[in-house]
Amino acid sequence: MAAALPGKILCVVTDRTIFDTGGAPPEPRLIDAVRGAVSGGANMVQLRERGLAGRDLLSLALELRRITHDRALLIVNERVDIAIASGADGVQLGEQSMSISAAKYVCGDRLLIGRSVHDMYGAQDAERDDADFLIAGTIFASRSHPGMGAAGTALISEITGSVSTPTLGIGGVTPSNAAGVIAAGATGVAVIGAILDSTNPREAAEALAAETGLGVAAAGDGIDP
Repeated sequence: MAAALPGKILCVVTDRTIFDTGGAPPEPRLIDAVRGAVSGGANMVQLRERGLAGRDLLSLALELRRITHDRALLIVNERVDIAIASGADGVQLGEQSMSISAAKYVCGDRLLIGRSVHDMYGAQDAERDDADFLIAGTIFASRSHPGMGAAGTALISEITGSVSTPTLGIGGVTPSNAAGVIAAGATGVAVIGAILDSTNPREAAEALAAETGLGVAAAGDGIDP
């Protein structure tokens, strides 16, 4: 059976390019940042590493599974096969990805299936297809999607007013605006730079967790140093 979604969610989305300075491989620094984020209260990690070879993606997924085990959900972007092979909790599908029904045909009831949406109609389609959760954006201007207009928290209000599927807001979310995303009806937030760009990912996660209603995780519980 698929894992249960928490009532409130702080999701850190990976991006190894943030740590790619042209020297040492960026993956170890990414792993350290995720470890800090989970220690600070992030209860979902989305592995989203476009362009990474399947073998390397699986290796990274297995390492993140070790960090998140019994502490946070691990969601793999697009790759149902990698999610299953790594023992992840779910898969995140884009609006142009395979259908939710096709993903569930492959994984049965083992994985949570998330869908990325950008408007109310996409959210309604995803709910009809039985998505377990939605990630909606772009809420605020963000570096990861520079060409997309920021919809603001009105997008969250519109989506959560039309569907009952748990919805996370993504795009430019920081400790200073996360509470507004929750107030608009979101179950949680998904962030990249607010945690990964921080010099202290754990403290950044703690600040975001407080704003999303999660509180602060106990220091280092269950995570090897």
